[in-house]
Amino acid sequence: MPLEPLRFAVLGAVRVFRGDAELELGGPQERAFLALLLVGAGRPVAVGEIVEVLWGATPPRSAVNVVRRHVGSLRRLLEPGLAARAEGRWLVRDAGGYRLVTDGDSSDLLRFRALREEGRRIADRSPAQALELLTEALSLWRGPLAVGIPAQARAHPAFDAVDRELPAAVRQAADAALRAGRPDAVLADLRQAAARHPLDEPLQAGLLLALAAAGHRSEALAAYEAVRARLAEELGIDPGAVLRDARDAVLHGVRETAVGPSSNESSGEVTEGAGADGFLADPAHAHTPAHTPAPGPPSPSALPPPAQLPHGIEVFTGRDVELDEAFALSGADGSGPGTVVISAIGGMAGVGKTTLAVHWAHRVADRFPDGQLYVNLRGFDPSGAVLDPGEAVRGFLGALGVPPERVPHGVDAQAALYRSMLAGRRVLVVLDNARDTEQVRPLLPGSPGCLTIVTSRDELAGLVAAHGARSLVLRPFDAVQARAFLGRRLGAKRVAAEPRAADEISELCAGLPLALACVAARAAGHPHFPLAAVAAELREAHGSLDAFVRSDASVDVGTVFSWSSRAVSAAAARLFRLLALHPGPDLSLPAAAALAGLPVRRARPLLAELTGLHLVTEHGPGRYAFHDLLRAHAGELVHERHTGADRAAALNRLYHHYLHTVHAADRLLAPNADPLPPPPAPEGVDPEPLADDDRALAWLTAEHAVLLAVVETAAASGQPVQERLACQLAWSLEPFFDRRGHWHDGLAVQRTALDAARRLADPALEARGLRGLARVEGRLGLHSRSVPRLERALELFTELGDDTGRAHTHRSLGWECDQRGDLPGALRHNRFALGLFRTLGDRAAQASVLNSVGWYHAQLGEYRRALTHCFEALTMLQELGDRYGQAATWDSIAYAHHHLGRHPHALLGYRNALALLRDQGVPYVEADILVRVGDTHLATGDHDGARTAWQQALVLLRRLNHPDAERVEVLLNARDGHAGAV
Repeated sequence: MPLEPLRFAVLGAVRVFRGDAELELGGPQERAFLALLLVGAGRPVAVGEIVEVLWGATPPRSAVNVVRRHVGSLRRLLEPGLAARAEGRWLVRDAGGYRLVTDGDSSDLLRFRALREEGRRIADRSPAQALELLTEALSLWRGPLAVGIPAQARAHPAFDAVDRELPAAVRQAADAALRAGRPDAVLADLRQAAARHPLDEPLQAGLLLALAAAGHRSEALAAYEAVRARLAEELGIDPGAVLRDARDAVLHGVRETAVGPSSNESSGEVTEGAGADGFLADPAHAHTPAHTPAPGPPSPSALPPPAQLPHGIEVFTGRDVELDEAFALSGADGSGPGTVVISAIGGMAGVGKTTLAVHWAHRVADRFPDGQLYVNLRGFDPSGAVLDPGEAVRGFLGALGVPPERVPHGVDAQAALYRSMLAGRRVLVVLDNARDTEQVRPLLPGSPGCLTIVTSRDELAGLVAAHGARSLVLRPFDAVQARAFLGRRLGAKRVAAEPRAADEISELCAGLPLALACVAARAAGHPHFPLAAVAAELREAHGSLDAFVRSDASVDVGTVFSWSSRAVSAAAARLFRLLALHPGPDLSLPAAAALAGLPVRRARPLLAELTGLHLVTEHGPGRYAFHDLLRAHAGELVHERHTGADRAAALNRLYHHYLHTVHAADRLLAPNADPLPPPPAPEGVDPEPLADDDRALAWLTAEHAVLLAVVETAAASGQPVQERLACQLAWSLEPFFDRRGHWHDGLAVQRTALDAARRLADPALEARGLRGLARVEGRLGLHSRSVPRLERALELFTELGDDTGRAHTHRSLGWECDQRGDLPGALRHNRFALGLFRTLGDRAAQASVLNSVGWYHAQLGEYRRALTHCFEALTMLQELGDRYGQAATWDSIAYAHHHLGRHPHALLGYRNALALLRDQGVPYVEADILVRVGDTHLATGDHDGARTAWQQALVLLRRLNHPDAERVEVLLNARDGHAGAV
């Protein structure tokens, strides 16, 4: 009976199959001998070359005899029953050496080369068919070349030459994919090859083009910057023409471009180089974070274009001349701006700059298909909370699809990435309420195609001079415009019936649209009042707003606002005044209630009174804001009618409202951390109810900008009590910033907290401040700063006798060791922490660090010791009822069992972990464990079980739009290509 055909594999592990049965190849030297014959690909391999591969420069005297024994053993393996000294058909003597007789049907390497050659031949006339052939060729690679042979043998040039064929094939496939309009088909292979060959510029160029064509433009630009930096650091050179051309193509939206000069060459020669557990306090269990990582945001192709413009008002009127001028500036013929046009709208407060800008923007939005960006820069906010340009840039980058963790450090780098993101796009940018040119400059697009509208009380002469901006100056309404404005709100008949009264109202309001809107709201609420009576009542009112009114204004506009505020109840008027103390851009109903010292149910109708008269605006569900002119008026009133003690008490209530709510969120997001307990809240202040970590994250997200302002304002108050509250608030925000990747905001907040702690001259606060700042610096890769801070924090905690602080700092130092690959150091620091937590009797922290210690033992190959620690942790976590901690520990236990070869035990551990996680709704961690479940099934030979687990993981990761989905797709594709690989 004839033997079944043989199939040889070297593109991955060295393997031989007869039919479906894998042959046992013997030890590493036998495998190295066969691998050398296979990479020879049908050419004779000299005996001297074989000796060099097997023994290097110092072969034994018996080397040639040993080679002959290997030849005989391999012949008998391939052809059982072959007579002694018979040559057989597979391994023949040739030209003083040995040749393995293989072809494209029996050798994966020869099959790979044949597919590449056929793909090259038809690439120009049929790129889609070429892509299919090249994708099949790449699928034959199941891992690095010749896995399982000694490193000394693997270093031989024969293997290196074949190794270089893979990146060339990937570039060839990328070229075909771009031409066929299917860039996603090769992204996974491109990413892997680019990671293995970071200095191969044509390969990196192919990655850039494929990413951009697949809609991952921000990642493509970030990849270019990474390669550029690496070339400069390692070789001291700039990117070559191929890589620069690819970058330019990404910037200009080119989708089909060859990836390099050798993309379709059949040769494999490629020259590498210029010519060619989650929260910071507990990060050790990296593969199963202590808190669910935020899923990666959708790629820019999956995100809709940003549409951030505020709602325009339906009764816009009175600015026909200015609107015509605005249309002229932006190209009313519909052709759009050929260059970057910046229209700075200057004018006094309340004159309608924002209203005109937003109305204009809505009218031309359809000419900017790539989206509209809007930000209130708060340049003249009476609270002084001017928006930092870096914060504004990061907000825009997020809207454009850049994940927070990929935002570079520093405003200049962030602005450069922002300009790169806008290059080649048509985007409308509205920068509202700018303070000066310096605040605006980082937010300006750098290339044609975008229109930027800037509003400011300042004329922004620097923008006009340096950036070619066109200026549009608004003035107050004249009598005709004001009468039309009132007619739209009160009815044309009512205004026409009393033209003199309407004119007097306009004069008393100084022609300011904001003041006219307040008066119109009051008059509309009393439709039977004559306008003459309204004008008379307004004449008799008194108020003050000198600082925000032009010197040539004929009337004190504060009179209008004072008169409007008289129309509300005394309690609503008091709330109106106290709202001016709030430092953020907007506030919620519970925050307003805290300021006033009222229950939420009593504050709600008071806010309704204020919104009804346009004194406060509800710009989103449950979110309230002032116009800055009204805020200024309220600010004057609160200082006139409330004592310093009253104002301090209101702010104290507000700060405690935020601190206690953030502290509650911190305990939900990081139950094993060591936050400083807040002081008791003043009477009548209650934190917002947060049922679970989802609710905590939602609340923190809504209050993000507010909390930044509160920390800054409290820290700058000069009051020790408030500075201490600012520190506590900053430290309690750590898990939120870490979970969401807002490390740049975290960096600013932690710097503020450390500065405040040092002003307070409190070593305990300084130690916490050093540790908090170090943790976020570590996240940003600033390890040269973070490690010394942690070491200093450890010194302070030691001097203070604060063993809890020491223990948590050791855990952070352990994470730093992990980041630089020092696993023994990471284990050492976590063992220090474990000893301290045991002495302290902190069972929750002890249980958590026990799992981390176990994990590091497992990473070091000490699987039995890992199990000892993890089972101890599991018992404690079960007693504590910490279901998430139990899941993480079962995962560690299963990981150790897997590597001990106890695959049934591993699968049981993973099942326990998954059962606990599925009750808690943490799909990312569930997917991460499912990948390892698949690995264990594969190790047992259960290929169907592996595929099922990986498919389940892929469904979850795709649902989250998480980048790890590509890694799982690679695993699945490798299994799909398993049969052809051998």
